[in-house]
Amino acid sequence: MIQAADIREWRDHDVVDPKGRKIGVLEAIYVDTTTDEPAVATVRTGLPTRQRLVFVPLDEAILGPDYLKVSYAKSLVKKAPSIGTDDILPAEQEMGIFQHYGMTYQPGLKGERQLARR
Repeated sequence: MIQAADIREWRDHDVVDPKGRKIGVLEAIYVDTTTDEPAVATVRTGLPTRQRLVFVPLDEAILGPDYLKVSYAKSLVKKAPSIGTDDILPAEQEMGIFQHYGMTYQPGLKGERQLARR
């Protein structure tokens, strides 16, 4: 798992699926607001003129020398909810990320966001 102190060092490293296929490049990490632990990454994908950021959970992620291996297939990640490279994740779209990966979405008691960008 990526440690909070290491997040900035891993930006721009390749993100690969369990079979080692490149998905894209690590852009940012979103932490769980209740635990402050890394929970989701944004991965820059697409052609240089049409890039977007897709979201992928970091459960069971493995760090290599120059890559981050996630536990989800490239085909699933490519179909995940995305935002533009200059956009931020709207709070109302958080649930869609969790649903896409079959995960439970748990906002805060007063409706606070579950994810925060680091």
